[in-house]
Amino acid sequence: MKQTCLYASPFVSFILITTIAHVSARSAVLELGDIDFDYLAAEYETMLVKFYAPWCGHCKKLAPDFELAATRLKGHVALAKVDCTSNTQTCGRFGVTGYPTLKIFRNGEESSAYDGPRTADGIVKYMKKNAGPNSYTLPTEQAVDAFIDNFDASVVGFFSGHASAQLAEFLKAAAAMRDTYRFGHTTDLQLGLKHGLQTEGVVLFRPPRLSSMFEESTVKFTDAINSASLRRFIRDNIFGMCPHMTPENKERLRQRDLLTAYYDLDYRRNPRGSNYWRNRVMKVGSPFLSEGLTFAVANRKDFQDELEEDFGLGTSDGGDLPFVTLRTRQGHKYSMREEFTRDGKSLERFLQDYFAGRLKRYVKSEPVPSTNWGPVKVVVADSFNELVNDPDKDVLIEFYAPWCAHCKKMEPKYIELAEQLASDSNIVIAKMDATANDLPPGYDVPGYPTIYLAAKGKKADPRRYDGPREVKDMLNFLKKEASHTPSLHGNKQEL
Repeated sequence: MKQTCLYASPFVSFILITTIAHVSARSAVLELGDIDFDYLAAEYETMLVKFYAPWCGHCKKLAPDFELAATRLKGHVALAKVDCTSNTQTCGRFGVTGYPTLKIFRNGEESSAYDGPRTADGIVKYMKKNAGPNSYTLPTEQAVDAFIDNFDASVVGFFSGHASAQLAEFLKAAAAMRDTYRFGHTTDLQLGLKHGLQTEGVVLFRPPRLSSMFEESTVKFTDAINSASLRRFIRDNIFGMCPHMTPENKERLRQRDLLTAYYDLDYRRNPRGSNYWRNRVMKVGSPFLSEGLTFAVANRKDFQDELEEDFGLGTSDGGDLPFVTLRTRQGHKYSMREEFTRDGKSLERFLQDYFAGRLKRYVKSEPVPSTNWGPVKVVVADSFNELVNDPDKDVLIEFYAPWCAHCKKMEPKYIELAEQLASDSNIVIAKMDATANDLPPGYDVPGYPTIYLAAKGKKADPRRYDGPREVKDMLNFLKKEASHTPSLHGNKQEL
């Protein structure tokens, strides 16, 4: 665009400057750029920066929530934005390749990517946890007691002085993990005596609300401290035997085989009632810990959409009793259909059946079609093994979503492909609604449509098709990857 420089009188300049200042004052979000980013960002202990482009739809969608969060966080955490279309130097320096990109800065230095929710409430909650130092200084016994009396777990280091080499390693771990966990430290070793420490060390305090007769509320780390070993210790011990699963920590908990009891859990307004069912899970689950299974409890309302999507559980199903699921790291799902009895016997039977291999996996599936005569065969989760894993067939399968525009555009071409191959009894052209059926192991579907070939003799290693979605291109792919040369209308296809 052609730019024109206009002369402005001092009076007009004053009006313009005043107007701009007034407009800026109405926004709680700071505007930073190539000229002023470094010295302005350095003025704030904690700052969340949004790197954006004015034309970006996702950026426009985020803007109102970002502004509201900035207003609510004013005085605690600064929120700023950088227009990457006019400040390419700054955006390039911080590796911005997509919009919006959110990063956390501390005293002007990049600290970490922002991985929290992108709603006003989510940003406020996430950034309040990130405000302040990596580790809080706790000079007195009262300060230590107040710090650990918290809704969340606490990690406290006890050291001989500010020059302690172990304190330096502790602070490195705190800087790396502060987005997830709470850290505090003291340089008065006498304060550690109350918690069983005779020398320098770290104590992990589990949340008081999760105190239980089934496990200790504290875990001590008394080995020589280095950042890597301390971080590993925290990850291995922070959750304890049966933590409270939330939308924020669910991914960390699900890195292992996990049994979860969902019910009307509310530790803020009803901690005693919330622990009633948790204690029963812990009592029954204790003997099974050596089997490699972990446990959790969760507020059913927080996961209602997920439970309905993954297990077909409606809002009125199950009543007031816990609904129990078990997810493995491989993605297998099980649900306890027997009512959760107060003596825990039903849960014990469920666990015994699981480890004995007697449980049937829960698979979300549409009904198997009563007829399937079309050129493109319809596959559902319950028929996947029979149709796609047929050992005598090469099967090309499309995973689609009914609402996907790209899938609708490709549909006539996919049908044409199936019609051309209809006389070839060795090849099956199929499709599956990936929104209504669980995906089988080995099939990653990052978007729609996604196409795989499950070739004869290679069913355990399906090959994804990433080429053009034209009939001739898909035929070429089949010629190269199928177990035999495709035959069109009874003739070998010359490609």
